[in-house]
Amino acid sequence: MSSNPWSHSRRTGIADDVDFAIRGNDLQFVEIELDPGESAVAEAGAFVWKDASIEMTTVFGDGSENDGGGFMGKLLGAGKRLVTGASLFTTVFTHRGVGKARVAFAAPVPGTILPLKLSELGGTLICQKDSFLAAARGVSIGIAFQRRIMTGLFGGEGFVMQRLDGDGWVFVQMGGTLVERELAPGEQLHVDTGCLAAYTPSVEFNLVSAGGVRSVLFGGEGLFFARLTGPGKVWIQSLPFARLAGRVVAAAIPGGGNNRGEGSILGPLGDFIDGNR
Repeated sequence: MSSNPWSHSRRTGIADDVDFAIRGNDLQFVEIELDPGESAVAEAGAFVWKDASIEMTTVFGDGSENDGGGFMGKLLGAGKRLVTGASLFTTVFTHRGVGKARVAFAAPVPGTILPLKLSELGGTLICQKDSFLAAARGVSIGIAFQRRIMTGLFGGEGFVMQRLDGDGWVFVQMGGTLVERELAPGEQLHVDTGCLAAYTPSVEFNLVSAGGVRSVLFGGEGLFFARLTGPGKVWIQSLPFARLAGRVVAAAIPGGGNNRGEGSILGPLGDFIDGNR
């Protein structure tokens, strides 16, 4: 593979320790290089291209081979994936030839593909649903619920999230530009629930009011922010897919979409007051 700041060389580990490189800028794809017998697991529909010696197999569940309990374990794992909006199936790509072989996977929206080694994050990453793109074989894909009642009722996209466990490389897709923050113990950060891309389990997730009545009615930012309390790492995305899709749908409606007042509970009246009409 060419020299690249996102590249990594093979090391011995429990999960397949693949080589990779991230290609592109705004519309990225990850190119994974496999040794004979190594495998990469990808979300259904992420595949772009592969060398002929790589065998493609669709499996029920996450393909981690950690689904204890036989079929029932696989069924439970697939059900967890379904709750997060992912497919019941994943695709496993295994190199069956000799030498090196490559396979590529692309993110479905403009943004950033983030490579993370789970062993360097304590073995677990919590991320937005639909964030998982691909991983080395051995990574388990599950579900993470926010347990607080207020977070469950008003957490929006931050309520049901994906949980990635293991010690290998994972590749998660983030919308727009990505920012990484390291929070010290007790340090707090307020983030739009849709813009919260991922965080380590040591970070405490809660909700805080977005402000007074005027902010709620006309601010267009919703009722609550995600309040993140350290220690731990947090990744923030500038353009969550739901926001992008909302703008596209709004623009397709006769009369155009909103500019600043999206989310106003007053509807057209709010648009008029906010200066969008």
